Amino acid sequence: MTDAQETAADAALRTTGGAPPADVDSAPIPLLEPREGIPPVVATDEALAEVIAAFAAGTGPLAVDAERASGYRYGQRAYLVQLRRAGAGTALIDPIGCPDLSALGDVLADTEWILHAATQDLPCLREIGMTPTRLFDTELAGRLAGFPRVGLGAMVENVLGFALEKGHSAVDWSTRPLPEPWLRYAALDVELLVDLRDALEKELDRQGKLDWALQEFHAIASAPPPPPRKDPWRRTSGMHKVRRRRQMAVLRELWNTRDQTAQRRDISPGKVLSDAAIVEASLALPVNVHALTALPGFGHRMGRRQLEQWQAAIDRARALPDAELPQPGQPLQGPPPPRSWADKDPEAAARLSAARAAVSALAEQLNMPQENLITPDTVRRVCWEPPSDPSVATVAEALTSHGARRWQVEQVAPLLSKALTPEA
Repeated sequence: MTDAQETAADAALRTTGGAPPADVDSAPIPLLEPREGIPPVVATDEALAEVIAAFAAGTGPLAVDAERASGYRYGQRAYLVQLRRAGAGTALIDPIGCPDLSALGDVLADTEWILHAATQDLPCLREIGMTPTRLFDTELAGRLAGFPRVGLGAMVENVLGFALEKGHSAVDWSTRPLPEPWLRYAALDVELLVDLRDALEKELDRQGKLDWALQEFHAIASAPPPPPRKDPWRRTSGMHKVRRRRQMAVLRELWNTRDQTAQRRDISPGKVLSDAAIVEASLALPVNVHALTALPGFGHRMGRRQLEQWQAAIDRARALPDAELPQPGQPLQGPPPPRSWADKDPEAAARLSAARAAVSALAEQLNMPQENLITPDTVRRVCWEPPSDPSVATVAEALTSHGARRWQVEQVAPLLSKALTPEA
């Protein structure tokens, strides 16, 4: 970014407290161009070794992005990794040709990594051996700074004054070879991440929020991978329609069969069988393939072999003894849904109402989303089971036990202490 661009970006940020006005400059926004052109895709051990040496010798933070094939392939693996660092330029790495990037991750482990929406990319980067110890999340930084639109394109445009190419974010990145327009799009995603990071750091510092952001980034970098989700079949879209245990058993068996098929074929589960079709079959409990074919999602386009596979899954669930049928709901973890609080515990409902109002007012004052100030789940848990003596100190302990960061505790504990007192 040139001095003139930096001055314009700083002025826009100062003018609006983190949200530049649309009419700062009436001139057309220039389309971002790769500074060094589109680099060749790295897909061999020899080319990867050259990238490792170049990036190890680079300076400053590392811009990182990854492209997945969500909606096309099974799982969330990375199909392209983009890197940029001063002194090394941009690299595009193919994790199919180079499935182990741990050597690259090792030489960059002590470097600050810059990602946009880090929690989306970190799982697939971990799978190929790349795990940062320090990071800067430009999307989260934008939220804390009060930007109303925090997508990468909007942030680059509003802060740096450049337009990113659009249109390739949802393509099938498992395609080989990758078309040149896609590679251009991918390279541009890391082209200005370092510049964006620097501008956002200045803005957060100006607002007195830089330490807050650093605490958030540390929490993301140090968080362990989440445990596998229990009973993932219960998250089937439309599951609320399935109420009887036998129907639930059919849904579970169809979901598991679909998942195994999708994994074997390396295809998105939704392309094997839709959630809507699974729910329809669970409600109807068809007794044979002929009855199954009449249901939405199982029409004549589906081959006989596939239909028999789904009917076999249904038959297995129909044959289960009652003792092996799933229970209607998962054991509740934490407080019940807030809509039921007024009936179950009116005092808790009153505490929650007061707490929500206080958090909302403070979030508006701080110009940030409420969920970034403190997660709604944390507020619910503290309001449902408050400390016996809801002093600021005991509320702070409760917030900390639920994973709140120090800055969040300092901002929110006094408000919740007041909301939790009987007088409130």
